[in-house]
Amino acid sequence: MSSKEGSGGFRKRKHDNFPHGQKRDEKESANSSSSLMVSFKSFQLELDTRHDKYERLVKLSRDVTIESKRTIFLLHRITSAPNGEEILNESEAKLDAVRQKIKQVAQELVGEDMYQFHRAISPGLQEYVEAVSFQYFIKTRSLISVKEINKQLIFTMGDEETNTPSSNSHDEQLCTWSLKVTPVDYLLGVADLTGELMRMCITSVGNGDIDTPFELSQFLRQIYDGFSYIGNTGPYEVSKKLYTLKQSLAKVENACYTLKVRGSEIPKHMLADVFSTKAEIIDREEGLS
Repeated sequence: MSSKEGSGGFRKRKHDNFPHGQKRDEKESANSSSSLMVSFKSFQLELDTRHDKYERLVKLSRDVTIESKRTIFLLHRITSAPNGEEILNESEAKLDAVRQKIKQVAQELVGEDMYQFHRAISPGLQEYVEAVSFQYFIKTRSLISVKEINKQLIFTMGDEETNTPSSNSHDEQLCTWSLKVTPVDYLLGVADLTGELMRMCITSVGNGDIDTPFELSQFLRQIYDGFSYIGNTGPYEVSKKLYTLKQSLAKVENACYTLKVRGSEIPKHMLADVFSTKAEIIDREEGLS
């Protein structure tokens, strides 16, 4: 340290000789007039707008997930309800409410690339596919197609509902929004459906229904064969679901085997307990392997 600096001093910089206020005014004027700062401010506004939209989509997706789960819980009651048509009508009303949430998602994505926000809406779409395919299976004993699901997600509203003045009352313009379920979301939703069908099988047996498990076993086998064709060539999420699907199929087939071989030996009110015990054994064996 030089003697000019002193014991606890510091070296004075040359630009410190300018008045402090003059430096600040020059800096602010340079920043405000800089084209680079103007560009960054526009970038900031765009990113904030995109982030706010992403958060709104996450909230809507969470609402879709919750309402879809409630619809699935309702549909599980059909195995023991005396009037199944009433439950199906109530589930349809719940799914209509879910579609209104999906409509809001479609409105948020107008003019946007859906895949930029796909991570925000994917969980809700998967749960919706699971709910609507579960209801469709109960009605028709078949699997709903992704084309049919997307057909239900086309929403139209007239000008009188949007409070938009029309230039000609006889020539009414229509506002249309749509949202397409991607093939990956469809496959993931169908994979989750197999778990609900497995629960439906066990519940049906507990209620004394010995025909439904054999229908479910054949249906699940067809789904498993279809997923096997995809194998490890598809997305990682799909291949990861294959293990859970295999477990659900094994539990249903085990229930059918027990019904076929020992069905006459086991009282009907004990069948559900027997299958639940066997299912736990299968889970432990799979975990050890």
